[in-house]
Amino acid sequence: MTAAAPPDPHTRRHLEWAGCFNVRDLGGLGHHTPGAFVRADSVEKLTADGWAAAHAHGVRTVLDLRNDDELGAAAAPRPDGITTVRLPLDGIEDTAFWERWFTDWRWGTPLYYRPFLDHFPERVAATAEALAAAAPGGIAFHCAAGRDRTGLVSLLLLSLAGATHEEIAADYALSEERMTPVFTAVGRGEEVTEQAAAYRTHATTPYAEMLKVARWFDAAAYLAAAGVPEATVTALRARATGQPQG
Repeated sequence: MTAAAPPDPHTRRHLEWAGCFNVRDLGGLGHHTPGAFVRADSVEKLTADGWAAAHAHGVRTVLDLRNDDELGAAAAPRPDGITTVRLPLDGIEDTAFWERWFTDWRWGTPLYYRPFLDHFPERVAATAEALAAAAPGGIAFHCAAGRDRTGLVSLLLLSLAGATHEEIAADYALSEERMTPVFTAVGRGEEVTEQAAAYRTHATTPYAEMLKVARWFDAAAYLAAAGVPEATVTALRARATGQPQG
């Protein structure tokens, strides 16, 4: 029997930022403090009201995980007081890796997470270091849909902050219901139906596959093996949990 996602006990984590469809605060999962980290789909789509809501939520840094060819015109200017850091996560220049995953149904699901984490530890390490070094205030991190690259960073942060495997998997699964408006907005609505059909064909679910990854992944051990200094890991965990570093 395929594992089903339990009801999310943190519905308050969903944020309404005009222009985006898949935004939620990680606060309340594990020891995450509200306002420290927010996962989102592309904030490039935010309206002026959306940006005002992000700023009011405490966001002071935006980490953009997208590739250069995904960038477009902003719907509204970003307000003063919010810094944007661009750090593409994919490593698309590694064509041998991506030629396999872009032609396999597992792309866009947690099934590519473990191969990605095994293959690109330096990119994950750089992301962790950027998050730890960001200016004070909340951080919103995003890719295009706010599901997969954003989900990888969420996995890292949630693991560091002591979220349960089930919480991590349930958080990932919450994105699925929001993919229709996200992809429809960019003219790719058929992808949602196609991927849902692929999950059914393979008798699995987003929750079930993410649960497997969460049970395997230990963020602190992974970052140490990737060469991230212990002080940086400590600083990132402290930022997520709102606890002193010492």
